Amino acid sequence: MKKIILLLVLFVFTNSFVVQENAYTTGEWFKLRIHYGMVNAGYATLEIKDAVKNNKKVHHVIGKGWTVGMTKFFFEVDDNYESYFDKQTGKPYQFVRKINEGGYTKNQEGFFNQERNTVLVKDYKHKTEKTFSVPEDIQDIVSSFYYLRNHPKIDKLKVGESIAIDMFFDNETTKFKLKFVGREDIKTKFGKVSCMIFKPYVQAGRVFKEEESLTVWISDDDNKIPIRLKASLAVGSLKADLEAFKGLKNSFKVKVEK
Repeated sequence: MKKIILLLVLFVFTNSFVVQENAYTTGEWFKLRIHYGMVNAGYATLEIKDAVKNNKKVHHVIGKGWTVGMTKFFFEVDDNYESYFDKQTGKPYQFVRKINEGGYTKNQEGFFNQERNTVLVKDYKHKTEKTFSVPEDIQDIVSSFYYLRNHPKIDKLKVGESIAIDMFFDNETTKFKLKFVGREDIKTKFGKVSCMIFKPYVQAGRVFKEEESLTVWISDDDNKIPIRLKASLAVGSLKADLEAFKGLKNSFKVKVEK
């Protein structure tokens, strides 16, 4: 359960690509409902605000995730992920990770120096500070999602092709890959929505395992927002569906069923 929640957070609460017209803007907010069938397991939200870092206006994204009902009783999740990244380049300046996942807790802030290719991580739980060397164009777990939404190749991928980026998470750099697997129209509470389907993979290691089966449906429009996520389990599947949204920069397209 913990790994699945972490993977969902990675994608829902997971750029320096060639900059194109942004798929998002200040004020965007959406909420996902995580569930087993009809049983609610939790919710996740992402919101974009304005802020200033290094004397520059930046996007400040706040991501939250929490369990509800019986799921909360058996495995409580209360996560807060934040990222401050440049409005022009998409490069992150700072991240915040304050989480409680079934008693597993972290309270960290990271400060990126994009010129020196380093990140200073302050761990408030253990009262430590450490600087890590990172590759150029490194992203954090939250900025990665927005980075990929603006990728100039996101609409041009052929089935089987992937986009890969370097992401800093849990004090290490991991290779995050997004594989395009096709298109599909899916029924939602808002109507039928055309989606691009992706399978996100991360470098196998201590935190993540590639064999985790996660599929993501992203709106096939100018917004590129998550419509559905599905994690296949031995006893079924955990899903997350778009529950509510506001402040989208572009029109949200829904097909009229005949």
